[in-house]
Amino acid sequence: MRRSIDSWLDRFCDRHPKLGIPGLMKYIVFLDIVVYVLDLFSSGALSAMLCFSPALILRGQIWRLITFVFLPLDANPILMVISLYFYWFIGTTLERQWGSAKFTVFYGMGVLLTLIVGFILDTAGLGILINMFYVNMSMFFAFASLYPDMRLLLFFLIPIKVKWLAWLDLALFAFNCIRYLTSGLGLLCLLPLVAVVNYLLFFWSDVTSAVTRTGGRVRHQSSRQTIHFKQATRQAQQQRGYIHKCAVCGKTDTEYPNEEFRYCSKCNGYYCYCSEHIHSHVHIE
Repeated sequence: MRRSIDSWLDRFCDRHPKLGIPGLMKYIVFLDIVVYVLDLFSSGALSAMLCFSPALILRGQIWRLITFVFLPLDANPILMVISLYFYWFIGTTLERQWGSAKFTVFYGMGVLLTLIVGFILDTAGLGILINMFYVNMSMFFAFASLYPDMRLLLFFLIPIKVKWLAWLDLALFAFNCIRYLTSGLGLLCLLPLVAVVNYLLFFWSDVTSAVTRTGGRVRHQSSRQTIHFKQATRQAQQQRGYIHKCAVCGKTDTEYPNEEFRYCSKCNGYYCYCSEHIHSHVHIE
């Protein structure tokens, strides 16, 4: 049986625990703060030395392949502190859930995908200053999958479940992709795809299982047997005043509202039985 990519990655991380960097997000957040503070005294000169630049990387400044990770995403100090705390919280939570090796590989894959997209966009003449925004978004999608019902305060006022925020972000990604495509900048769609692809690499089995379950429910609800059963149920309630009636003793759900009624799949037709006779009746051919 062919294994999915996320299963392979799980086995890889289990076999190579030394690849993990314990407390990775702690170091990233700390260096982000350091770069932000030093930028205040250098008018952004430090960020200019660390940012991603394919042309300068090809000239030998290979440190830019890594140092762009530490560039602050917000110029406003309040927003920067809030975002850094939020992503530190998500990152450390994922590391506790997965272990250092898997989280490090997850984050590293996001960095690698970002670099690939950066080189593609530069080759196409779209000089976009790439950063870690979409890698952080992939972390958020992973967090939302593991803790979908956790509540956050939207705009610090409105409590909302994490899963709905994740769906909102996906909708915004789709909107941006449509905007890029209609404006002739279709390659920019690769940027949000970094978050989506990095997420799918580690949650492929969960996504395919959810799709399969949803498809199974839809097929069941639209099947001929289910439709006929629902029609028969409505007709029985309208004509007789009850829905379920035991074919052996005649009990109904109206007379015995606390009784449990079931339909027998082995009888030829829709025959209902109470809890006393569901296992002891003679099957109707």
